Amino acid sequence: MELNLIESHKPEFEKTIIFFEKDLEKLRIGRANPALVEDLIIKAYDGQMPLKQLASINISDAKTIIIQPWDKNLLKDIEKSISISSLNLPCAVDGTMIRLNIPPMTGELRKEIVQIVHQKLEQTRVSFRQIRDEIKKEIQKQEQEKQISEDDKFYYFKELDKVVEEYNEKLKEIEIKKEKEIMTI
Repeated sequence: MELNLIESHKPEFEKTIIFFEKDLEKLRIGRANPALVEDLIIKAYDGQMPLKQLASINISDAKTIIIQPWDKNLLKDIEKSISISSLNLPCAVDGTMIRLNIPPMTGELRKEIVQIVHQKLEQTRVSFRQIRDEIKKEIQKQEQEKQISEDDKFYYFKELDKVVEEYNEKLKEIEIKKEKEIMTI
């Protein structure tokens, strides 16, 4: 029964990994990537909306992102949001579109981004620990209610630790791959 409990939480681990990967996509690595700007919040139509709902975002070459708003009246709002964002990307309005030029990364910036990757990895591991703790509480509760024996409890804890270790290995692989990508000149 508890193995089913562990299995039923695997989608939470998977979602956490997917979130981690998507979060890493947003890091600037010296190449144009729509994920850098697609979730940027733009003040538009008396509200706030992510850029991907207001414009098409394309890559013209390895260093240039092209943003074409569907409503040309939003051009200035989009430009303003990009310029005040933490991206620090130079942007230029070119008629009905905005060009974002991705400058080459310095060695210092690469090291800073690797540190950010490490921070995001640790945040994801914290999420894993929270999921693990939730499962452990449920197993302990079942032992207290005499649904399982103490030996079973420890067996399930061991199985849970194996699953968590498996997912931590996946995280480490993703981190190593991203780190190589960042440090490659």
